[in-house]
Amino acid sequence: MTILVFILVLIALILVHEFGHFLVAKWSGMRVDEFGIGYPPRAWGKKFGETEYTLNWLPFGGFVKIYGEDPTPGVAPSPRAFSARPRPLQALVLLAGIAMNLLFAWLLISGTLALGTTRALTAEEAERAPDAVLAVATVLPGSPAEEAGLTPGDYILSIEGAGGSYTGANPDLFTGFIAEHEAGLPLTMSVRSQSGEERIVTAATRQGVVVANPERAALGVAVAPVGTVQVSWYAAPIEGAVLTWEITKDVAVALVHFFGGLFTFTADLSQVAGPVGIAGAVGDASQTSLVALMTITALISINLALINLLPIPALDGGRLLFVIIESIIRRPIPPMFANSVNALGFGLLILLMVVVTASDIFKIVG
Repeated sequence: MTILVFILVLIALILVHEFGHFLVAKWSGMRVDEFGIGYPPRAWGKKFGETEYTLNWLPFGGFVKIYGEDPTPGVAPSPRAFSARPRPLQALVLLAGIAMNLLFAWLLISGTLALGTTRALTAEEAERAPDAVLAVATVLPGSPAEEAGLTPGDYILSIEGAGGSYTGANPDLFTGFIAEHEAGLPLTMSVRSQSGEERIVTAATRQGVVVANPERAALGVAVAPVGTVQVSWYAAPIEGAVLTWEITKDVAVALVHFFGGLFTFTADLSQVAGPVGIAGAVGDASQTSLVALMTITALISINLALINLLPIPALDGGRLLFVIIESIIRRPIPPMFANSVNALGFGLLILLMVVVTASDIFKIVG
């Protein structure tokens, strides 16, 4: 099931990207010969107008074939060929795939906000969230809470002592209940881990746990309310745009550091996921919830967009760099040189994918 979900996500992301190229190429007057789902060998095809739409047997994405994208040395291109169109239009076609991936991510993120995402809540939000619960934010080292086995991320469903019990998501009431409890007497908490496992935890308060107030008996745990809150349909696109922009900036900074590290041989491959790692993350998200799956798909879509923007031959960013250079020197780059550089870039990308995939496998078996 994990592999199937991963393939469907991969197909969706690549088709969205290629559909961007397709739309703008059509709009700019370029001849589009084929739009394919999957990769050859071909399973089915039908021609509408001048474009053939195909289904192919290898279900790992899709492609768009624009006439004249890779010019033949010594052959003058047709007026409707990619290489014969004005360079601003060529640049728009190359950027369209990247833009579509970012647009897709924004739609997914906006959708998750409208459906409701689990996050930290304000006191007012906690009162109206049906699944609001107290989450452990921090646990002081050497405290009764740590000795009892509480860890950040645990959910405290209820707490019970000699004077009664408390069930709710108000951190002030939770703290007040503990403060009123006689020091040294055990408190019993019903706790759920992030994996969904529930357990009973027993701990007794003691003095000296909180340095700022050593006289107060405490458990040494800080809690915060979390739960699922839906954003209104009209506010979700706005908040989604802000969140998409923030995530895109963070991903861009991370990619710059990583690829900069490749050139200085300081890149940390353990922090990067390849196809195997991504497939595992998608599988885990699909088993959690639809919102989780939409979120991880949006993150991958943003990564795909920014990676394609890198000025590396064989990627959209590399082709865009060629278009910029041609605009500056006011003549085409020799096709043989361009094709050779693209082939070299593609080979380096395959090598990087193999290395990252090997790192994924070592993480699993290690």
